[in-house]
This record gives sequence, structure tokens and C-alpha cells, in this order.
Amino acid sequence: MLNNSNVVAFVATSKPESAKSFYEQTLSLRLVSDDAFAIVFDANGVMLRVQKVQEHTPPPYTVLGWDVADIHESVKELSGRGISCERYEWLEQDESGVWSAPSGAKIAWFKDPDGNTLSLTQFP
Repeated sequence: MLNNSNVVAFVATSKPESAKSFYEQTLSLRLVSDDAFAIVFDANGVMLRVQKVQEHTPPPYTVLGWDVADIHESVKELSGRGISCERYEWLEQDESGVWSAPSGAKIAWFKDPDGNTLSLTQFP
């Protein structure tokens, strides 16, 4: 039924000005609109709606991620923009914070201003 429809991604913010700056300036997503309900970005053809909420408790899992061609280059670029990768004691991550999954995928995690966990994945 929905296989011919576009996906819309959602993430929540209780800090809309910080979120707008982060997604637009730091991550370089194109701003589409900003109203009382959401800040909307074009994420390479996918609509990302950053929902404005009064209170927000970030979930303990990844809410949004990107498939990247070169994870180490992407991590380096984010680092240059002031973003550091999350470190997890239970995962063996390299010096850049990248974990190599059993599937061969390479994954790194970082957080937005609201504490939402975002990820980069380089698939094999």
C-alpha cells in the first residue's frame, strides 16, 4: 500500500532554536519551513520534521541515521563542526568512535541538542 509513498522522518525538540541551528548549520540540511509545530528540513529528498514539543525525554535508542560512503571521513567532518561520537563501554569502538558490527557495517553515534541519538552507518 505505501510502497509508492515517500517516507517522512520525525524527531522531537524542546529546544527549537538550538535544533534549527544544529540541523541546518551543523548538519547542513536545507531548511524548508519553520512554524509553531515543526521545523522542516529536506534531508536529501526525505522530509525531516523536527517537532516542537513542550517537554522531551530522549529515547535510549537511535532515532535517526544516515547511510554514508566513508564513515571515517564523515566522523572527521562532524568532529570539525564540534560534534563528538558517543562512546559505549559494551562496544569495541576504534579511536574515532566507530564500531564494526558483525555484518561488516561500521557505525558511529552522536547526539543532537535535545539528546536524541543519531547515527552514521557505512554498509559493507
